[in-house]
Amino acid sequence: MTPDEVRRQFTESGALLSGHFRLSSGLHSEAYLQCARVLQWPERAGALGAALASLLAPFRPSVVVSPAMGGVIIGHEVGRGLSIRAIFTERVEGEFTLRRGFALEPGERVAVVEDVVTTGKSTREVLAVLRVSGAVPVVCGSIVDRRALAVGGGAEVDGVPYRSLLALDVPAFEPASCPRCAAGDPVVAPGSRHLAAKA
Repeated sequence: MTPDEVRRQFTESGALLSGHFRLSSGLHSEAYLQCARVLQWPERAGALGAALASLLAPFRPSVVVSPAMGGVIIGHEVGRGLSIRAIFTERVEGEFTLRRGFALEPGERVAVVEDVVTTGKSTREVLAVLRVSGAVPVVCGSIVDRRALAVGGGAEVDGVPYRSLLALDVPAFEPASCPRCAAGDPVVAPGSRHLAAKA
């Protein structure tokens, strides 16, 4: 699947939003990728998962681990594409952990999969969980990489190879330097991390 085809999936499903958004990272942006609007369609989710699985396959992972909520569906589809199990971490008192009977074996080869990476914070938090368990992160992947302006992009996250289907160079700002904040435009926080914080 080419980057243009990935972008088309977002456009056709109304998942590329314009406005003034607070991202899960805390940064502000004039564009928001609502991946759930793409992944609600099993055919689209399956196609994106298969495409991402093909990028991650050379690293020979034996399990996919994703951060809830955003990574759960795409992680499952990548697991399907690789014919391996797919599990997820959840936040408990603000920290990612494995629950629901999920466990990793020491030395198990892991692919960390997310929907969108902006700063890489969630990916690094999942990597920390893996390392404590003794599992070996061999690759990280996402549908979209937004890191280009946020943190310089690159082919790694915390020393682990990283692959994405689409690199999207959309500016993201600290709130103090956000032009939409300076103009007094109200900010919307659609990410699941903010919803969890309000609960």
